[in-house]
Amino acid sequence: MKVDTLLLGPMLNCTYIIENRGLAVLIDPSWDMPAIYKFLEDKNLKPAAVFFTHAHQDHLTDAEALLIKYNLKGYLEERDEPLCSLPKVLVELYKAPKIFEIAGLKIEIISTPGHTKGSVCIRIGNVLFTGDTLFVNSVGRTDLPGANPGSLIKSLKILTSLPRETIVYTGHSYGGKDGFKTTIDGQLSSNPYLKLAKNNPKLLEDML
Repeated sequence: MKVDTLLLGPMLNCTYIIENRGLAVLIDPSWDMPAIYKFLEDKNLKPAAVFFTHAHQDHLTDAEALLIKYNLKGYLEERDEPLCSLPKVLVELYKAPKIFEIAGLKIEIISTPGHTKGSVCIRIGNVLFTGDTLFVNSVGRTDLPGANPGSLIKSLKILTSLPRETIVYTGHSYGGKDGFKTTIDGQLSSNPYLKLAKNNPKLLEDML
């Protein structure tokens, strides 16, 4: 398994392409479909599945074209259906937590509401894709429709229980071009939100 990262769009959204056995699982493909097509073609990868960590528009901008081109549906947690702008025929709803077996990979969906009702983190082996639930030294906004600070704190608490060596890939590269990759251990050391979720969730309530 290999993880490739494309930083696309004005907010440095991360499109992740997980390679395995000549197949590709895409997470949050958005903004620049030609760049994604070129990457897949250059590496001779066949898309096998598309997952969205949540349904905010910046994580699925122009993804409709990709889904049609490769005859795929985008997997989305059912509680985010009201936010989703994609045609319903291109979306496969599911209820988290859930495990998928695709492209020779075990894809574990962890329910992590807070940023949106249907936000999820996607775990493949020792790699975790957090969408907008957890960033490098920060967390997702809770002042948007459907967001809930209390739910986010509970979700962060779940993440603190993962193995500390877990590699984390976030939904945006905030803080620079390499600001999308970290570990649970690193964030327990440097991310005040994650530290408080583990040690003092009551105090965190006042910060979100």
